[in-house]
Amino acid sequence: MPSVPPPSPLLSSTLMMVDDDPLMTDLVQTYLEEAGYTRFIATQEPADAAALLRQHRPELLLLDLVMPGISGFEILEQVRADEALRHLPVIVLTAASDPASKLRALQLGATDFLAKPVDPSELVLRVRNTLVFRHYHERLIHYDQLTGLPNGTLFGKSLQALLAKAAARDERTALFSIGVPECRQLRESLDPAAAELLTTVVARRLERLAERFGARREGDGGVRAARLDEQHFTLVIDALPGPQALPAMAKAVLAALAEPVRMRGLDVAPTPWLGAAMAPDDGTSARALCQSADLALTEGRRSGQPLSFASPQLNAQSYQRTLLGAQLRGAAARGELRLHYQPKVDVGSRRIAGVEALVRWQHPERGLVPPAEFIPLSEEMGLVQEVGQWVIEHACRDVAAWAADGLGAVSVSVNVAKPQIIGGDLEGVLRRALADSGLPAAQLVVELTESMLMNEVPACLSTLHEIKATGISLSLDDFGTGYSSLSYLKQFPLDELKVDRSFVMDLPGTHADTALVRTVIDLGHSLGMRVVAEGVETQAQLDCLQRLDCDLVQGFLFSRPVTEPALRRLLAGDLPMAATPMTVVGQLTG
Repeated sequence: MPSVPPPSPLLSSTLMMVDDDPLMTDLVQTYLEEAGYTRFIATQEPADAAALLRQHRPELLLLDLVMPGISGFEILEQVRADEALRHLPVIVLTAASDPASKLRALQLGATDFLAKPVDPSELVLRVRNTLVFRHYHERLIHYDQLTGLPNGTLFGKSLQALLAKAAARDERTALFSIGVPECRQLRESLDPAAAELLTTVVARRLERLAERFGARREGDGGVRAARLDEQHFTLVIDALPGPQALPAMAKAVLAALAEPVRMRGLDVAPTPWLGAAMAPDDGTSARALCQSADLALTEGRRSGQPLSFASPQLNAQSYQRTLLGAQLRGAAARGELRLHYQPKVDVGSRRIAGVEALVRWQHPERGLVPPAEFIPLSEEMGLVQEVGQWVIEHACRDVAAWAADGLGAVSVSVNVAKPQIIGGDLEGVLRRALADSGLPAAQLVVELTESMLMNEVPACLSTLHEIKATGISLSLDDFGTGYSSLSYLKQFPLDELKVDRSFVMDLPGTHADTALVRTVIDLGHSLGMRVVAEGVETQAQLDCLQRLDCDLVQGFLFSRPVTEPALRRLLAGDLPMAATPMTVVGQLTG
């Protein structure tokens, strides 16, 4: 026996009719019910139309134009002025056939016309076509075209309704903000088809997780999973047994999403990041709960934790970071940034050969804000180029002024961030700073880190060669802590290699400790680079580095970072600091 096809979802649409003639409303209702439409609302009181429309939110309105008291034109005008109803399809039923009436109705936003007396076949056809178009339009607006998952617009509305029901039942609801970076990375590294395959697999997994953990009830059409952007998804699990169930559920979601995906004969393992929040503890509205989950995701990625949970403390910290970020904007223009300088000392002569410029923020209320707090914030907010340019300009100006005042021609090192190299005008900023200050290019050193170079090799190489052509020196900071590659090291036009403090702190240490640092120093020399050791704090470390033929050292043994006036006094005294290092520091900073 052949199976009976399921009824069309269009037949469950709510239809409403406004007509002062009860015979007409009864007739239209009969025609539509015979066609399978069972949800029909009719009123013969035009004055009640607006209230009924807001109450029932129909998918289609059938509207007579000529009615006593309030005309169909006025009702149509009210519908299009109401934010919640303005996209409602309206089929006008009228005996008026004059062009002026039709034109006015079209200008007010009528979707279609039906002439009275109504032909039942034409009525059903026009209603069906109008609903089909509405459903298609709704799908384009509210659903992701690749995965079929709801998008952020529909998800936000559905989540608010789910939270209201959960609050009425005194239930907890979990929300997971999920990042899957491979959905974007595969598009860039392989091709769009690979990225789309992974994205679709993630979507299906989220739907299965929602089915597995969710507590769907009869008549509940709430959205449980959604795709918010290229690599950002979200998942809702309602009716949680209690707060203690959240960690285990979050881990299960993370594990399910991390399962390898087979593509082109290879197993690609996604590395999802998950931020978890729970209502009502972390928010009672959809907006607040999403903010908490998104914040947990962001904090997790910042700290390297694939799974992170929202908390009141985290929300408070986020507010403080947001406030601090807003205050950082314009700090340079307001004169709140400061430069401190740390000497780089020649190992043989014990004299200052150069300095490293280190930016500080003198907050008007908090005082000196640590660089570890505001430098990452400047990168997150897109302010790092503004701050970086200020550092370069002021460092060049200070060093040129020292030379003009007879304090010697020392070099100055400035740190740059990845956005300054990739997509910025770093070479132009450096050229202008040298021209404006009169500082010779040979006295300026640009410090880079391994991580920023290795991830964008071709783009970095181009920029570095442009900088090198100006006569500016290039230094590789924190060598050995990132993605060291001898082949890459040979490609980059570097002049200086800085041994990270993590290697220096164990000197003189064991034979292995010494051998490791000797290898780095010999490597730098063999590639024609001078070598600087960071974090030198003891005389034993200095003596060991001198035996290993290190060129320059930098650290608290000689001086902490000091203000520009204090650095001037150091240069003026030109003291053999290694003889009595701590005494010198005390004189400068006391």
